[in-house]
Amino acid sequence: MLIPHFRKNNFIKAPELRVLSSTGENLGVLSTPEALRMAAEQEMDLVEINPKAEPPVAKMVNFTQFKYQKEKEARKQRAKAHVAELKGIRLSIRISEHDMDVRKAQAEKFLNRGDKVKIEIILRGREKGKAHLAKDTITKFVSEIEKNLSLKYEQEITRQVSKITAIITKK
Repeated sequence: MLIPHFRKNNFIKAPELRVLSSTGENLGVLSTPEALRMAAEQEMDLVEINPKAEPPVAKMVNFTQFKYQKEKEARKQRAKAHVAELKGIRLSIRISEHDMDVRKAQAEKFLNRGDKVKIEIILRGREKGKAHLAKDTITKFVSEIEKNLSLKYEQEITRQVSKITAIITKK
């Protein structure tokens, strides 16, 4: 995320500005040279904080502190942003109840974190003829998770040669 660019002091192009003091008090609409003179008297910078307003809004601040605060806010927003990842859970047609519970807890943890979960079963040997069992296993797994969370299929249960997959996300 980029820090927005702020015009300051002599780079402000507007003929009139709505000026705010360093404490946020509204000083009214002033001509730009007058506002610059007032800021210089207080040994502050005049920074245009809302150029799209009519007239544009400027504030008298110490620019280095102002810029530091804006960068700090941007860093905080970046830290809170979470990019959804695709996490994989691999099952088997012959999976035991305990292993199913472990995978279910893992999938719920991923979904609560905001990630997508790809459930896959790899069919080996004679299992390739029993694809319906793999689909049943995935359906059972998803219905177990749906008891605690509301889910939606990002990708329905599909077969790719020797793999059965589905992708689920939290609603």
